[in-house]
Amino acid sequence: MNTIPHWINGSPALGTDTAPVFNPATGAEQARVVLGGAADVDAAVAAASRAFETWSESSLTQRTQVMFAFRQLLVEHEEELGRIISAEHGKTVDDARGEITRGREVVEFACGLGDVLKGSFSDQVSRGIDVHNFRQPLGVVAGITPFNFPAMVPLWMHPIAIATGNTFILKPSERDPSAANFVAELYRRAGLPDGVFNVVHGGKDAVDAILTHPGIEAVSFVGSTPIAKYVHEQATSHGKRVQALGGAKNHAVVLPDADLEFAANHITAGAYGSAGERCMAVSVAVAVGDAADGLVEILERKAREVKVGPGDTPGTDMGPLVTKAAQERVENAVATAAAQGATLVVDGRGLKVDGHENGFFTGPSLLDHVTTEMDAYQEELFGPVLAILRVDTLDEAISVINANPYGNGTALFTASGEAARRFQRNVKVGMIGVNVPVPVPMSYYSFGGWKDSLIGDNPIHGPEGIRFYTRPKVVTTRWPQQAQHVAAGFDFPTSS
Repeated sequence: MNTIPHWINGSPALGTDTAPVFNPATGAEQARVVLGGAADVDAAVAAASRAFETWSESSLTQRTQVMFAFRQLLVEHEEELGRIISAEHGKTVDDARGEITRGREVVEFACGLGDVLKGSFSDQVSRGIDVHNFRQPLGVVAGITPFNFPAMVPLWMHPIAIATGNTFILKPSERDPSAANFVAELYRRAGLPDGVFNVVHGGKDAVDAILTHPGIEAVSFVGSTPIAKYVHEQATSHGKRVQALGGAKNHAVVLPDADLEFAANHITAGAYGSAGERCMAVSVAVAVGDAADGLVEILERKAREVKVGPGDTPGTDMGPLVTKAAQERVENAVATAAAQGATLVVDGRGLKVDGHENGFFTGPSLLDHVTTEMDAYQEELFGPVLAILRVDTLDEAISVINANPYGNGTALFTASGEAARRFQRNVKVGMIGVNVPVPVPMSYYSFGGWKDSLIGDNPIHGPEGIRFYTRPKVVTTRWPQQAQHVAAGFDFPTSS
């Protein structure tokens, strides 16, 4: 059976402990992944530290040339990487290609850092004195990433970190680890020096080693809110910068003036795409006033039209969940919702796919008359479950969203500019879509929610990503003429 190794200093590195990697469509173990710990993190940090000495001094031209080459290799190998992701995660190949495309946008942003990294210059701030500023890389930085986007989420991190002169250690999810090694090979082929990008696989031991290692300057994390809080607490207590993005409960509000067919079509895709295993999934549709009955009717029809099957089968809309435990957790949540009084409009439990009876499949579930007290509303289910919450007014919908502990993404479907403006100004959420169900920003904006969806103050990629992976210097200079004597003063300097 294939063993998936670490990637340290430009080559594979094996370990003694391993864990299974499953094919979610069949339920069969298809590989073993090595599980690293403190010694493996030490080796990766040592390699990254050596590489930082030269990489941090490389020209911006050299770094962007590597990024241009890496970007082209991502384009050329999109299909292959997409199939690797599909085989380990379960999502459709088309969905996997989509995540690669969105991740590649960050690489393209990194290709243009020559403009973004330009500092500023102030001439003659005082007599014969000029001031300028610039930014420098931190050193060795690390990323800890989730299973649901094994290519895209790491691509939110390492292209910017590397292009700004840092070296990087990636700890991907052990559930679908192969994409990380594939990306490492593409970096090698793009001309990235050994040790600049490293991969250490593993679980909590590897995570804790990263969070406490004195040679790592910053940690980026995407995952559940409890773990995000743990990562933030541990890493900051050890003197590191931290990006920690947590969970979500994303609402899509539908007003009576919206095109219900349009809204339902996009909410269905937002709720059930990638089997709902994404932090920007639409998990709650808030139907306002007279929109409710018509919206539920269309959502039911569209949920029943979703084609569930193996991710590599053409025509499949939704693949399996990533593990058997995830399948059981989602189906138990649907049963709990029904027991608590929700109307089970579409029941996705117990789905069997011909030829893949042992796969981790569950169908789309649609719950109506959900209340904010129910578990199906309060918990992040991370599966293909859409809850319908009924309210009377837009202001009530905004109040519901603002009372929720999460604030990652939200959307409003309406034909009213006034309603949209009121919504986007008053809702306490970091990323907002107007007639857009999954408002993931472009790479030149930053990604990050509010409240329990972002622990700390550091969103990811875009301008905030540049600031996170660099630190500023401000230089004040005077170049007096040699024949001119300038006396030093002991008073506090002023601009006179």
